[in-house]
Amino acid sequence: MKPFTPPLWLRNRHLQTTLTSLPPRRLLARHRARELLALSRDEILTCADGIRLLGSYSSRQGNSRGLVTLIHGWEGSSGSSYILTAATALFAGGYNVFRLNLRDHGASHHLNRELFNSTRLREVVTGLADIHRRHPHRRKFLAGFSLGGNFALRVGLAAPAAGVEIEAIAAICPVIDPVDATHNLERNHPIYHRYFVRKWRRSLAEKLRLHPGLDDPQELLGRHSLSALNDHFVPRHTPYPDAFSYLSAYRLSAGQLAGLRIPTTILATDDDPILPPYQFAALQQTDLLRIEKLRYGGHCGFLQDFRLTSWLDGHLLTLFNQVGDGDKTGKRGVDSRADRCYHGVVNFSALPPLPPQKQECHGIDYRLYHRACL
Repeated sequence: MKPFTPPLWLRNRHLQTTLTSLPPRRLLARHRARELLALSRDEILTCADGIRLLGSYSSRQGNSRGLVTLIHGWEGSSGSSYILTAATALFAGGYNVFRLNLRDHGASHHLNRELFNSTRLREVVTGLADIHRRHPHRRKFLAGFSLGGNFALRVGLAAPAAGVEIEAIAAICPVIDPVDATHNLERNHPIYHRYFVRKWRRSLAEKLRLHPGLDDPQELLGRHSLSALNDHFVPRHTPYPDAFSYLSAYRLSAGQLAGLRIPTTILATDDDPILPPYQFAALQQTDLLRIEKLRYGGHCGFLQDFRLTSWLDGHLLTLFNQVGDGDKTGKRGVDSRADRCYHGVVNFSALPPLPPQKQECHGIDYRLYHRACL
């Protein structure tokens, strides 16, 4: 696929970042997602410790390429424009799609009494397991945006031990260092800072309305910066004593990401106003981790024309198609069904001939890609 090169008027990083969430794009996204939304149904997932998460599942007969779960960013939702446009492209490309809401995002504040915080990984991992249980597919993929990208990477690290099968992961502009990202917002980008403070305070107000006694509304909602909110929120609603400890708890290091056992792609931009680019400079590619650095795109923007369509949507489809079809690198996630495949270099001359029905598995001729179905 061609690299992302927007027209000159769309190369401003703030334009890329803000246009994605403005009303015109939201209206266009919902209009283009008409079929997806018509074939969607809301579901409440059963997660660990009795936690419930809300999501929307879209499927249709003939979508046989697999299941993609999408995770939005902080204070986004399953209805965010970037989620809808990505889901629309994947749905049209032959994938069924589950759009997952994190706790207290979307219309889910009533489902659990305790407040959302970004270290609540266990419920997302077990929620994903419930999605896969409800909707069995041979191939299962995961993509996350911003904070959702951070969750997707952490889910990828935890999934093998939890028995959650994922074929491949895409993390778009993922938060790598929440400490630096928060400081960057407060010090360098007052408009974005006010935007996130306003959205978080609105979410907290809704939570306190639905769950009286959870906190003092005047004390919590009377704060007008991320630091001030965190100073009150963290010691009362997380296991951590202070904001630094809390934000550091979901920081991702190069060493951690080197432990990924699932094919993963990180997409980052040089002009992201939310995430300092040096966060990605310290990361190293591995056999299973690919890092794509793009010059333009802002934060989860990637708008490519006057119709405000996203280059990213087609790129996600290409990424998952390459893995699903079996690319020539011979790297895939593991599928534990009856036709489980051995992932490695095989000396075919030492193997007995495969029966015809086994010569091709998942639509891939494994004789060509140095694999055998055992």
